[in-house]
Amino acid sequence: MSKQQFVLASGNAGKLREFSQMLAEKHIEVLPQSALNVSEAEETGLTFVENAILKARHACESTGLAALADDSGLEVDALDGAPGIYSARYAGVGAGDEANIDKLLLALDGLPEHQRTGRYQCVLVYMRHTLDPTPLICQASWEGRVLTERLGEGGFGYDPVFYIPELQCSVAQLNAAEKHQHSHRGKAMREFFQRLNSLLPV
Repeated sequence: MSKQQFVLASGNAGKLREFSQMLAEKHIEVLPQSALNVSEAEETGLTFVENAILKARHACESTGLAALADDSGLEVDALDGAPGIYSARYAGVGAGDEANIDKLLLALDGLPEHQRTGRYQCVLVYMRHTLDPTPLICQASWEGRVLTERLGEGGFGYDPVFYIPELQCSVAQLNAAEKHQHSHRGKAMREFFQRLNSLLPV
């Protein structure tokens, strides 16, 4: 096994696509957990960090490989941080992006622009093995606000309704390279790359 090969503990197609693009640039080989018949971990934590650790440990235990897990979502200030850790299942277990967006827009209906602030959060956890006592944890956020209607065709999740004032567009209007450069996940991955070498075997 290559010293830079590990399992990616995610079943989210959008996240897998973004991770694969970013990791390929660093010549790191990742194996999606689905390719190794790893089941989805139960996300019973109450924070992004707890859930990312649960997912990474589950992938390590199932495969015997090191694992990288992500837990991320959208925090909206007017909703006391919701949908937060429940972002992927905001409209119910198995709900798709469209249903989640519809519920979010309904929850914010009538709120003025200045009260629609929020941020994307990303927590990455890298574990060398199941009993790793010091997992590598990287966290980053991306500030913006929730639009009143969808804009753009790209991305996934809440991207069509999450507007970045400094870029003057929704996340769904960015191409892949632009998103990686600015996003919460891109920032967390850059920190991960910087810190990974110290954890890899010589």
